[in-house]
Amino acid sequence: MNFWETKKLSEMTTEEWESLCDNCGKCCLHKLEDEDTGDIYFTSVVCNLIDLDTCRCTRYTERTQLVPECLDLKQHDFAEYNWLPATCAYRLLSDGEQLPAWHPLLSKSADSVQDAGVSISSYAMKESEIDDLEDHIIEWLD
Repeated sequence: MNFWETKKLSEMTTEEWESLCDNCGKCCLHKLEDEDTGDIYFTSVVCNLIDLDTCRCTRYTERTQLVPECLDLKQHDFAEYNWLPATCAYRLLSDGEQLPAWHPLLSKSADSVQDAGVSISSYAMKESEIDDLEDHIIEWLD
């Protein structure tokens, strides 16, 4: 059995937890919240700390100090993960779902995320390159 099939998110070791991240980069995209409805809208704009080739944070261990808005998912209630994209392993497991076949833990390949078209690397732009986040709202086609 795979650890993610037998353990709750709260029971995972740091190594197990980190291995769940598929490095798609979607959680690093800036989001806007409608103050009236509470709806969350993703944009195609990503934090300046992300490497768009690997979709990994270049300053991961210090990201929450450098970018106060950056969330450490492990520090939040798993019930709050509904804002994450439907493809996110943390959200999937929190909702009792299975990992997709393209997930690196199943495919044994880091390239499977890009091959499946799940990575942000083909469309994301750094926040330093844009003026208005509202001009870059996107819709997921999960």
